[in-house]
Amino acid sequence: MPIDECYHCGNNYHWSWTEAFEKFGFMDGDGQIQTHDVEDVLIEAGYEVKLDEWGLHNLVIISIKKNGIELIPHDDPKVTFGYDDPHDYLPAEIVQLLDEKLP
Repeated sequence: MPIDECYHCGNNYHWSWTEAFEKFGFMDGDGQIQTHDVEDVLIEAGYEVKLDEWGLHNLVIISIKKNGIELIPHDDPKVTFGYDDPHDYLPAEIVQLLDEKLP
């Protein structure tokens, strides 16, 4: 897991890239939000990324596209986006990329 210095409290803290896909990630949006770090890794790898603020909750990645094809399975009834672990629904190459770049 990446370690950063919290700009709120000055302490080091651990975070996971998965929080960029979780409604209640990054302390439900009250902590230091690192969603843009995850977005940057994806864009650098050639993906098109969209973010959205979920009300008073976290800033989340809501879309990842490659060659115009949506890679987040929003239409899959077995996936509850924002609550399920993105390891379980994102394509393996995205999971591998994020696990390598943001271990």
